[in-house]
Amino acid sequence: MVFVPIQNCENKHHRIYYSGNFCPICAKAESYYSTVKKLDKESFYGSSPPSIFIGSRLEYPKVNVGILSPPEHDDNASVYNDINYWVNNNLSIGQIVNFRTSLINSRFKTNVFEVRKNNRLIEIVKEIGIASKQVDVEIELKKKPSLRTKFDDISLPMGPSAGIKKVEITSNVKIDPRVDKVIEDKDLKAVEAINYLYEKGFNEHFLQQLLSVGSVGLGKNRKLVPTRNSITAIDDQLGKKLINGIKYNERIEKCELYYGEYFGNHYYVLLFPDNFNYELFEAYAPKNHSGILNFNNDYESYNGRTKYAENCVGGYYTVRLAILEHFNKIKRKASALIFRFVTEEYAVPLGVFVTRESARKAMNNNIINFENKELMITYVKDIIMRKFRYNVDLMLKNSLLWEELRQPKLSSFFD
Repeated sequence: MVFVPIQNCENKHHRIYYSGNFCPICAKAESYYSTVKKLDKESFYGSSPPSIFIGSRLEYPKVNVGILSPPEHDDNASVYNDINYWVNNNLSIGQIVNFRTSLINSRFKTNVFEVRKNNRLIEIVKEIGIASKQVDVEIELKKKPSLRTKFDDISLPMGPSAGIKKVEITSNVKIDPRVDKVIEDKDLKAVEAINYLYEKGFNEHFLQQLLSVGSVGLGKNRKLVPTRNSITAIDDQLGKKLINGIKYNERIEKCELYYGEYFGNHYYVLLFPDNFNYELFEAYAPKNHSGILNFNNDYESYNGRTKYAENCVGGYYTVRLAILEHFNKIKRKASALIFRFVTEEYAVPLGVFVTRESARKAMNNNIINFENKELMITYVKDIIMRKFRYNVDLMLKNSLLWEELRQPKLSSFFD
């Protein structure tokens, strides 16, 4: 995953990075004082979007389990955690950070296997985690929340946190009947439950939370899953399911180029008429650079991967999912080579939802067709050189997919 260093805030006391008019440290302070000042004691009546966070910083199998909610009742609490709303309404980085850091993380420590027991706190967490609508909660904390705003390349930003002393659900919890069906079926494997709900239209963000709170899978195997792990697990599993579905599709007829941009993340998606192979390159491209950019890349062949994508990490699986969703929609297959360039506009990491939605935006944009791969590569090289002052040949020299595409095919000897 590309980490984006950004420039110093205009406030000389803030030796931290920022982009444009957005400064993370200013956002932290603004969020803290607008949120925590509402608490004159260690208790509040809030509304969870619904949102749960399972932290992975403790020594496994111990985890921190948190209920996220603003420190007061809000009839529109769902927007604090609604990625589709953020994307469809073109919310800014600052607005998203403000929403997320306005949520109090009321947490407690437990064991991942405790979900199999009759634990009241965990049962409340599970109810909130599987809810289809926001859930009103009354929370009593051990102390006032601490100023700890966290940004992560996988998970969404996190706001103030404090240990939880007591929690009560004060509204009716609404659960979709289809969700209730897979939760009650303790002979249904987690993979089958996730694929079933995905096909019914549930998005990956909800599925990630469902997996995280240990509400699906064989009864004897259910456990809490840290949020970071569950995010990648869902993207990976949905991708594998789609790969199996598109392997027998016809290939696309021509080389195709797609382009999309979101929060300074620029994606160039090059599709070639071939079996499904996939490679992602990522690089941070500041305005003033020497022409040499550090980049990460990961690749998988037709036979898939056996190891975690350690270079591009979670973003690898989100982009792959977006590409495969496109193939599933058009009932075709292709090899996909993707170049991602990240600019200073991407002020702070917001989690892999940004890479997933960036790639989806690209696949929903207009297509440019080319008669052959050489023409498409030449075109893309020219665009990237003009836009980022970077020679893509430096990436192509390390591309396993491009090397494979350039090898003569057996079928060419019979033309």
